[in-house]
Amino acid sequence: MRTKILRVAEGKQSTLSHLYIDDVFQCYLLEDKIRNVKLPKQTAIPTGNYTLRLNTWGGMNTDYRQKFPKLHKGMIEINGLPNFSFVYIHIGNTYRQTAGCPLCGFGFEFVNGDYQVLRSKDAYQMIYPKLLAIAQGNEKSISIENKFQF
Repeated sequence: MRTKILRVAEGKQSTLSHLYIDDVFQCYLLEDKIRNVKLPKQTAIPTGNYTLRLNTWGGMNTDYRQKFPKLHKGMIEINGLPNFSFVYIHIGNTYRQTAGCPLCGFGFEFVNGDYQVLRSKDAYQMIYPKLLAIAQGNEKSISIENKFQF
């Protein structure tokens, strides 16, 4: 399966994206601002090609096992990023909750110059099984591209 993040809009401190699996839109993603110089936990992932993997040892696993006991098998990590580590696709609504990771949502709002995603928990529960299958399968690649529309 081909997994792709297409960035479509920038706010003052936020970046809004679309997540596609096999060219089918899945949900919105929210990241931090794109920066030329990385600021820890405040910078969007660089464009490029990476892999998805299942991380069962990172600190967020305990929280997610409690939040999603029947669903959670480990965090979906975007692996192979230069100067980034423990970058997970997870729940949250604003750029202040990203910690440098993409947050998933079923909708978005533009508030005070920044994007927010909505219904993050619902979106996570829908995309997690699909991303888990990719992370555990043979074709684990994910591409990140800038295709700004607004």
